[in-house]
Amino acid sequence: MSDLFDLGEKQGTQPLAAALRPRSLDDIIGQDALTAQGSILQRRIAADQLGSIVLYGPPGIGKTSIARAVGDMLSKDFRPLHATRAGVKEIRQLADESRMRPLLIFVDEVHRFSATQADDLLAICEEGTADFIGATTQNPYTALPKALISRSTILKLEPISIEDMEKVVARGLDHLASTGINVSLSPEHRQLIAGRSGGDARRALTTLESLAVGHTSGEPVVVTEAMIEEAYMAAPVNHDRSGDQHYDVISAFIKSMRGGGAPDAVLYWLARLIHGGEDPRFIARRIMIQASEDVGLADNGALQTAVAAAQAVEMIGYPEARIILAHAALHVARAPKSGSANHGISAALAAVASEPPQPVPLHLRDTHYQGSEKLGHGGYRSPHKDPRGWVDQQYAPGIEPGRFYKSEARDAQTFEKRADEYWGRVTGRPVPKLFE
Repeated sequence: MSDLFDLGEKQGTQPLAAALRPRSLDDIIGQDALTAQGSILQRRIAADQLGSIVLYGPPGIGKTSIARAVGDMLSKDFRPLHATRAGVKEIRQLADESRMRPLLIFVDEVHRFSATQADDLLAICEEGTADFIGATTQNPYTALPKALISRSTILKLEPISIEDMEKVVARGLDHLASTGINVSLSPEHRQLIAGRSGGDARRALTTLESLAVGHTSGEPVVVTEAMIEEAYMAAPVNHDRSGDQHYDVISAFIKSMRGGGAPDAVLYWLARLIHGGEDPRFIARRIMIQASEDVGLADNGALQTAVAAAQAVEMIGYPEARIILAHAALHVARAPKSGSANHGISAALAAVASEPPQPVPLHLRDTHYQGSEKLGHGGYRSPHKDPRGWVDQQYAPGIEPGRFYKSEARDAQTFEKRADEYWGRVTGRPVPKLFE
């Protein structure tokens, strides 16, 4: 699949992002740790021993630009390979070509490579006749063939900061001016473009280009906020529902709900999920899980709210479902927290899986059939017949109190705190607590 830059060149017009493509690592903006003198990438280039590199990060932050710049610095022919279409024939042609001239083989969306494709390509690189750079937006440790991981150096790129994005915009303005197109952009609007681009340099330059489209030498293009809003209106926030963006944003949403004291963060990550097109049912399922995992016995109403929200979004859908999801997420976020249900069942399951089973006490065994008494079953005393509503009897011999369940009640008068106080009074025994 041709990228934005290749397409422009074929059509006889060069997109702004292509015109500003860096020629060396020194020209790269926003990846200082990766491109600085003394970095592993610079050292490998200086030694002419690049080997196999995988660049990992979100779209538009310079993966392809870095690969092309490395090719220029090594004076190697740049050969892009299409992961979805490269077969044995294409890879063998590269092998033959690499024996005649030094190559840098670049594969975008390398996560689409099969293990066989990776083996064939890396066999060329291991001969020392070609270097390899792969680029991916997905976590390489989960998305790439193991053979590729084991033979490659993984370099992670970060989203470009707003300050660096402003430098990208400034560079774009300078280039347009050199072609006779003067775009008048206030410092506030420059920062707005930088911020709205979500760390994607290509997106910022494409926006800048769209603001200048149709204008030629002469009067400057005076950009207004309305023009910027129009340029971004149809452009979604980067959110790959099958890749890292999906997992990272949902993780931030979950951890913000767990944090409790950050309702604005909860709403922000929820908005990112909604804007990115996440299924409201998926979001509602995550809220239900957190209602028990993180709130649990501290506020039993949180699970009721979450379940009701899940049922409601099934009937309503977007856009109104956003309000219901916000309601449920904020209930979970603002409720007191207790992980005792989650921690307790996890500990109990671990014990059941690793230890001999405990026999059911005779007084707890089934007695509904004739002959049960002859087997020794019986002796159970019902709490309903005791004025305290409690009877002192064994329910799981060998399982000491507090082994699995430890109350996580804190200062707030939660259900769990009230239950602790009640059972402490009735039994005369302290309730095992996680925090003493």
